[in-house]
Amino acid sequence: MGILNPRLVHQIFRGIWVALIIAGIAYAFYYVIPLIYPFIFGWILALMLNPIVNFFQFKLKFPRWLAVSFSMLLFLAAMVTAITLLVANIVVELGSLADTLQLQINRWVEQFNVFINSTAFQDWIEKINEFFENNPKYQETVNNNLSSTAGSIADVSKFIINYVFNTLKSLLTSLPNIATITIIIMLATFFISKDWYQLIQRYKGIFSDLIVKTTQLIRNDLQKALFGYIRAQLILVSLTALVVIIGLLVLRVDYAITIGLLTGLADLMPYLGTGAVMVPWILYVFFAQGNLVLGIGLSVLYGVIVIARQIMEPKVLASSVGLDPLATLIAMFVGLKLFGLLGLIIGPVSLILISAFYRARIFHDIATYIKKGSAPSE
Repeated sequence: MGILNPRLVHQIFRGIWVALIIAGIAYAFYYVIPLIYPFIFGWILALMLNPIVNFFQFKLKFPRWLAVSFSMLLFLAAMVTAITLLVANIVVELGSLADTLQLQINRWVEQFNVFINSTAFQDWIEKINEFFENNPKYQETVNNNLSSTAGSIADVSKFIINYVFNTLKSLLTSLPNIATITIIIMLATFFISKDWYQLIQRYKGIFSDLIVKTTQLIRNDLQKALFGYIRAQLILVSLTALVVIIGLLVLRVDYAITIGLLTGLADLMPYLGTGAVMVPWILYVFFAQGNLVLGIGLSVLYGVIVIARQIMEPKVLASSVGLDPLATLIAMFVGLKLFGLLGLIIGPVSLILISAFYRARIFHDIATYIKKGSAPSE
């Protein structure tokens, strides 16, 4: 029996050691991130605001704390303004929709009253009563089924009401927690941004030049990818909104611009997307209004949106984030299979991280350590 090569044994042990370290880091992140995520969001927000802060500090000669405060106020003002305009527009459109629905409900009630008072309906009722008088056992069966159906409807109604109230209760009870987390994120953003360069110098003093250089490469890649991903989503949302607006204008639908913008925003939702707006609308047009022409037109429009999104998303993500289109498509498919619809986001994000680590030569350094047992040269 031959003796194992000592070099191979050392490589195996180093490989196991690296695997244990990676598993430990992943395990720590799993439990630590829920405790520090407000500060992670604060760091990301500080990173995004840093160019604006630098402009106020170096171009307009603001003190750093004032530049940070002014940048955050501008950011909050922009967010509040956008949300206010969106909510105001939605309220106006919902009011118009409520008036339209009220007219439609009144029309349905009218049609129902005409139907139940019609001669044909009365004759039908008489025939049913006559049938039940001649066949009492069927009447008992029908009564039991009606009671069962009524009970099922009552149970469903009770479930829906309880769900709505529980959701509202959860939302209201979570408001203090949301407010607290938001304040912590804002404070973390302020202090991180204010001491941005001091924190960088402190970090450089603690770690070696190689680690600092590698981290900077990863940070630059992730920063580029973050802004690229935001840019890609804005392009895709704008494309969806534009296609919807053009389609609705062709179909001569009222409020085409507002509906198009709302549909574009709905496209940001990973699980529902444009289907949250288009599918209920199509069903309503087909079954409630009976408008086949508009229903078919909306169905074709929805199909165009879905196909255009599927074709454009890999290309736009690849060009904006700097990834290969085929690799992006594979990452989205693998993410979809592993995590469902949320994987369409997790897949590209994971690919971005892997690409950043690869360009920073982390995988090369790990392989060198496992093979040779030596740290990479700085």
